[in-house]
Amino acid sequence: MSRATSVWPAGVIRATIDSYENPTALRCAVEHADAVVHLAARAHQRGPTADFECNERAAQVIAQASQAAGVRRLILMSSIGVNGNLTHGQPFVESDLPSPVEPYAVSKLRSEAAVIDNLAGSDRTDYVILRPPLIYGPRAPGNFARLVRAIESGWVLPLAGIRNARSLLGLGNLLELLSLCLEHPAAANQLLLVADGEDVSTPDLVRHMARGLGKPARLARVPPSLLRAAAQILGQTRLADSLCGSLQIDASKARQLLGWVPGHATVDGIEQAARESARPC
Repeated sequence: MSRATSVWPAGVIRATIDSYENPTALRCAVEHADAVVHLAARAHQRGPTADFECNERAAQVIAQASQAAGVRRLILMSSIGVNGNLTHGQPFVESDLPSPVEPYAVSKLRSEAAVIDNLAGSDRTDYVILRPPLIYGPRAPGNFARLVRAIESGWVLPLAGIRNARSLLGLGNLLELLSLCLEHPAAANQLLLVADGEDVSTPDLVRHMARGLGKPARLARVPPSLLRAAAQILGQTRLADSLCGSLQIDASKARQLLGWVPGHATVDGIEQAARESARPC
């Protein structure tokens, strides 16, 4: 289901809608669905909190439409940003109090609340909420795409001195988890933090991506404190946090509750994602 008239693989039934806030259109689109996976959101953009309120409204309308149509399960793709932007030696877990920093993350927390408020106690539709970190895969947007372009262009990146740990989630691992969440009875009405389980540092991420692109990893050693100071002057504090800081996730609940074992190694997945994101010669 999309607002765009995209080309889909053979066998996929397409529903084109005008808005994710149109109750009638959404009800018709999910009328005969067994489950709905809600992925659409305004993201990878800057702006005030009001610019992202559409995410909350869409989540509420989709939850209401799913329940009205008798959909068995709604899966909401949220964000680890709901927990916060940084960890300091202690990975995020589901029981942590939310601490969103960015307007997008605030909208995701409110989207979660909208789904829970509408479906908690429902005897027709249950929900699953997933909070992933950066998702990497072919042509991934955001910081992954920025690093691909920088490596391809041969830029010297001042990141060699960073000693951090970032949890990531490969697209293949995410798809396997979604397939599991669609069917597994224990997933009902659960919040799950999800990640590959192999954390990487920013310099190692660049090295793996460079290997996938067949390019040298041009890394220079600059003190992280200097990088942060420069980022603050340039108004890029958020970028400095994502490059210099740690963000680790404890995804053991999903593994124990659902028996989920990520089937794709992080290093291999990063290299493949970068290779398939390369610009054509």
